[in-house]
Amino acid sequence: MTSDRIAIALPKGRLFDETTGLFIRLGIGGVETLADTRRLTYEDADGRFRFLNLKPVDIPVYVEHGAADLGIVGKDLLLEQGRDVYEPLDLGFGRCRLVVAEPVDLSRRDDPASWACLRVATKYPRLAERHFNQKGVQVEIVHLSGSVELAPAMGLAERIVDLVDSGRTLRENGLVEVEEILRTSARLIVNRASLKTRYGAVQELIDGLRKETAGRMAA
Repeated sequence: MTSDRIAIALPKGRLFDETTGLFIRLGIGGVETLADTRRLTYEDADGRFRFLNLKPVDIPVYVEHGAADLGIVGKDLLLEQGRDVYEPLDLGFGRCRLVVAEPVDLSRRDDPASWACLRVATKYPRLAERHFNQKGVQVEIVHLSGSVELAPAMGLAERIVDLVDSGRTLRENGLVEVEEILRTSARLIVNRASLKTRYGAVQELIDGLRKETAGRMAA
Protein backbone atom coordinates (compact mmCIF):
# COMPACT_ATOMS: atom_id res chain seq x y z
CA MET A 1 0.00 0.00 0.00
CA THR A 2 1.59 3.31 -1.05
CA SER A 3 -1.07 5.62 0.33
CA ASP A 4 -2.09 6.57 3.86
CA ARG A 5 -5.71 6.29 2.81
CA ILE A 6 -7.65 3.23 3.92
CA ALA A 7 -8.55 1.27 0.78
CA ILE A 8 -12.04 -0.27 0.79
CA ALA A 9 -13.27 -2.65 -1.89
CA LEU A 10 -16.97 -2.27 -2.76
CA PRO A 11 -18.94 -4.86 -4.74
CA LYS A 12 -20.54 -4.08 -8.05
CA GLY A 13 -23.99 -5.55 -8.63
CA ARG A 14 -26.70 -6.56 -6.18
CA LEU A 15 -24.87 -5.48 -2.99
CA PHE A 16 -23.71 -2.11 -4.29
CA ASP A 17 -26.56 0.19 -3.25
CA GLU A 18 -26.81 -1.07 0.33
CA THR A 19 -23.03 -1.08 0.68
CA THR A 20 -22.60 2.52 -0.43
CA GLY A 21 -25.57 3.48 1.74
CA LEU A 22 -23.66 2.25 4.79
CA PHE A 23 -20.76 4.60 4.14
CA ILE A 24 -23.00 7.53 3.27
CA ARG A 25 -24.72 7.10 6.65
CA LEU A 26 -21.27 7.16 8.26
CA GLY A 27 -20.81 10.62 6.77
CA ILE A 28 -18.52 9.64 3.90
CA GLY A 29 -20.01 11.58 1.00
CA GLY A 30 -19.28 11.08 -2.67
CA VAL A 31 -18.94 7.31 -2.63
CA GLU A 32 -22.24 7.08 -4.50
CA THR A 33 -20.47 8.45 -7.60
CA LEU A 34 -19.14 4.92 -8.12
CA ALA A 35 -22.63 4.02 -9.33
CA ASP A 36 -21.19 5.00 -12.70
CA THR A 37 -19.68 1.58 -13.43
CA ARG A 38 -17.00 3.13 -15.64
CA ARG A 39 -15.45 4.76 -12.59
CA LEU A 40 -13.30 2.32 -10.64
CA THR A 41 -12.00 4.43 -7.72
CA TYR A 42 -13.12 7.30 -5.51
CA GLU A 43 -11.04 9.18 -2.92
CA ASP A 44 -12.80 11.21 -0.26
CA ALA A 45 -12.02 14.89 0.19
CA ASP A 46 -10.64 14.39 3.71
CA GLY A 47 -7.91 12.09 2.49
CA ARG A 48 -8.96 9.17 4.68
CA PHE A 49 -10.44 6.63 2.27
CA ARG A 50 -9.98 5.25 -1.23
CA PHE A 51 -12.92 3.19 -2.50
CA LEU A 52 -12.44 0.55 -5.18
CA ASN A 53 -15.36 -0.51 -7.39
CA LEU A 54 -14.76 -4.23 -8.05
CA LYS A 55 -16.47 -7.38 -9.20
CA PRO A 56 -17.44 -9.28 -6.04
CA VAL A 57 -15.41 -12.33 -7.04
CA ASP A 58 -12.21 -10.21 -6.97
CA ILE A 59 -12.73 -8.59 -3.57
CA PRO A 60 -11.41 -11.44 -1.38
CA VAL A 61 -8.27 -11.53 -3.56
CA TYR A 62 -7.65 -7.79 -3.19
CA VAL A 63 -8.15 -7.96 0.57
CA GLU A 64 -6.09 -11.10 1.16
CA HIS A 65 -3.12 -9.66 -0.75
CA GLY A 66 -3.37 -6.18 0.83
CA ALA A 67 -4.37 -4.26 -2.30
CA ALA A 68 -7.43 -3.29 -0.22
CA ASP A 69 -7.49 -2.96 3.56
CA LEU A 70 -11.18 -3.87 3.83
CA GLY A 71 -13.92 -5.15 1.58
CA ILE A 72 -17.57 -6.13 1.53
CA VAL A 73 -18.58 -9.38 -0.13
CA GLY A 74 -21.09 -12.21 0.17
CA LYS A 75 -20.36 -15.10 2.52
CA ASP A 76 -20.89 -17.46 -0.41
CA LEU A 77 -17.76 -16.15 -2.15
CA LEU A 78 -15.74 -16.32 1.05
CA LEU A 79 -16.65 -19.97 1.50
CA GLU A 80 -16.08 -20.75 -2.17
CA GLN A 81 -12.63 -19.16 -2.31
CA GLY A 82 -11.35 -19.93 1.19
CA ARG A 83 -9.23 -16.76 1.37
CA ASP A 84 -7.18 -15.92 4.47
CA VAL A 85 -8.97 -12.77 5.64
CA TYR A 86 -10.43 -11.55 8.92
CA GLU A 87 -14.25 -11.48 8.93
CA PRO A 88 -15.44 -9.31 11.83
CA LEU A 89 -18.98 -8.45 10.84
CA ASP A 90 -22.15 -9.81 9.26
CA LEU A 91 -23.72 -6.71 7.70
CA GLY A 92 -27.16 -8.29 7.60
CA PHE A 93 -28.16 -7.42 4.03
CA GLY A 94 -27.89 -9.24 0.72
CA ARG A 95 -29.44 -12.36 2.21
CA CYS A 96 -29.70 -15.23 -0.26
CA ARG A 97 -29.58 -19.02 -0.31
CA LEU A 98 -27.36 -21.35 -2.29
CA VAL A 99 -29.56 -24.16 -3.60
CA VAL A 100 -29.73 -27.16 -5.88
CA ALA A 101 -32.36 -26.70 -8.60
CA GLU A 102 -33.65 -28.80 -11.48
CA PRO A 103 -36.33 -28.61 -14.21
CA VAL A 104 -39.91 -28.80 -12.95
CA ASP A 105 -40.67 -31.87 -15.07
CA LEU A 106 -37.66 -33.71 -13.65
CA SER A 107 -38.60 -32.81 -10.08
CA ARG A 108 -41.98 -34.55 -10.45
CA ARG A 109 -40.31 -37.93 -10.81
CA ASP A 110 -37.05 -37.26 -8.97
CA ASP A 111 -36.05 -38.38 -5.47
CA PRO A 112 -32.91 -36.64 -4.13
CA ALA A 113 -32.42 -39.54 -1.70
CA SER A 114 -31.77 -41.79 -4.71
CA TRP A 115 -29.05 -39.62 -6.28
CA ALA A 116 -25.85 -41.54 -7.00
CA CYS A 117 -24.17 -39.75 -9.92
CA LEU A 118 -24.99 -36.24 -11.15
CA ARG A 119 -23.78 -33.57 -13.55
CA VAL A 120 -24.24 -30.11 -12.07
CA ALA A 121 -23.62 -26.65 -13.55
CA THR A 122 -22.58 -23.92 -11.13
CA LYS A 123 -20.52 -20.83 -10.40
CA TYR A 124 -19.63 -22.45 -7.07
CA PRO A 125 -17.67 -25.60 -7.90
CA ARG A 126 -16.00 -25.94 -4.51
CA LEU A 127 -19.19 -25.59 -2.47
CA ALA A 128 -21.19 -27.79 -4.85
CA GLU A 129 -18.64 -30.58 -4.83
CA ARG A 130 -18.36 -30.49 -1.05
CA HIS A 131 -22.14 -30.63 -0.66
CA PHE A 132 -22.58 -33.68 -2.86
CA ASN A 133 -19.51 -35.45 -1.50
CA GLN A 134 -20.94 -35.10 2.01
CA LYS A 135 -24.09 -36.82 0.74
CA GLY A 136 -22.09 -39.61 -0.85
CA VAL A 137 -23.11 -38.53 -4.36
CA GLN A 138 -20.60 -38.70 -7.21
CA VAL A 139 -20.74 -35.38 -9.06
CA GLU A 140 -19.35 -33.98 -12.30
CA ILE A 141 -19.08 -30.20 -12.00
CA VAL A 142 -19.57 -27.96 -15.03
CA HIS A 143 -18.03 -24.65 -13.97
CA LEU A 144 -19.80 -21.61 -15.46
CA SER A 145 -19.31 -17.90 -14.84
CA GLY A 146 -22.87 -16.87 -15.72
CA SER A 147 -26.24 -17.93 -17.19
CA VAL A 148 -26.28 -21.03 -15.01
CA GLU A 149 -30.08 -21.32 -15.29
CA LEU A 150 -29.76 -21.98 -19.03
CA ALA A 151 -27.66 -25.13 -18.56
CA PRO A 152 -30.54 -27.65 -18.11
CA ALA A 153 -32.50 -26.33 -21.10
CA MET A 154 -29.44 -26.68 -23.33
CA GLY A 155 -28.55 -30.17 -22.10
CA LEU A 156 -25.33 -29.05 -20.45
CA ALA A 157 -26.37 -30.37 -17.02
CA GLU A 158 -29.65 -31.61 -15.56
CA ARG A 159 -29.21 -29.68 -12.33
CA ILE A 160 -27.65 -26.44 -11.15
CA VAL A 161 -26.30 -24.98 -7.94
CA ASP A 162 -26.86 -21.24 -7.67
CA LEU A 163 -27.89 -18.36 -5.42
CA VAL A 164 -31.58 -17.55 -5.10
CA ASP A 165 -33.37 -14.66 -3.44
CA SER A 166 -37.06 -14.67 -4.36
CA GLY A 167 -36.76 -17.67 -6.70
CA ARG A 168 -38.18 -15.68 -9.60
CA THR A 169 -35.25 -16.39 -11.94
CA LEU A 170 -35.61 -20.12 -11.33
CA ARG A 171 -39.34 -20.02 -12.08
CA GLU A 172 -38.85 -17.97 -15.25
CA ASN A 173 -36.45 -20.63 -16.51
CA GLY A 174 -38.66 -23.61 -15.64
CA LEU A 175 -36.60 -24.66 -12.62
CA VAL A 176 -37.52 -25.55 -9.05
CA GLU A 177 -35.43 -25.68 -5.89
CA VAL A 178 -34.90 -29.16 -4.48
CA GLU A 179 -32.21 -28.67 -1.80
CA GLU A 180 -30.75 -25.81 0.22
CA ILE A 181 -26.97 -25.86 0.68
CA LEU A 182 -26.37 -22.71 2.75
CA ARG A 183 -27.58 -19.22 3.59
CA THR A 184 -25.46 -16.17 2.88
CA SER A 185 -25.32 -12.41 3.52
CA ALA A 186 -22.90 -9.53 3.04
CA ARG A 187 -19.79 -9.63 5.23
CA LEU A 188 -17.08 -7.13 6.10
CA ILE A 189 -13.62 -8.58 5.56
CA VAL A 190 -10.25 -7.14 6.58
CA ASN A 191 -6.66 -7.74 5.54
CA ARG A 192 -4.88 -9.33 8.50
CA ALA A 193 -1.73 -7.21 8.15
CA SER A 194 -3.78 -3.98 7.87
CA LEU A 195 -5.55 -4.83 11.12
CA LYS A 196 -2.15 -4.85 12.86
CA THR A 197 -0.27 -2.05 11.09
CA ARG A 198 -3.22 0.37 10.76
CA TYR A 199 -5.15 -0.81 13.75
CA GLY A 200 -6.59 2.51 14.96
CA ALA A 201 -8.06 3.63 11.64
CA VAL A 202 -9.25 0.17 10.64
CA GLN A 203 -10.83 -0.59 14.01
CA GLU A 204 -12.59 2.79 14.04
CA LEU A 205 -14.19 1.95 10.71
CA ILE A 206 -15.17 -1.54 11.88
CA ASP A 207 -16.77 -0.07 15.01
CA GLY A 208 -18.65 2.52 12.97
CA LEU A 209 -20.00 -0.11 10.59
CA ARG A 210 -20.94 -2.38 13.49
CA LYS A 211 -22.88 0.43 15.18
CA GLU A 212 -24.63 1.43 11.95
CA THR A 213 -25.52 -2.19 11.17
CA ALA A 214 -26.87 -2.83 14.67
CA GLY A 215 -29.01 0.32 14.53
CA ARG A 216 -30.43 -0.52 11.13
CA MET A 217 -31.27 -4.10 12.09
CA ALA A 218 -32.95 -2.93 15.31
CA ALA A 219 -35.12 -0.37 13.50
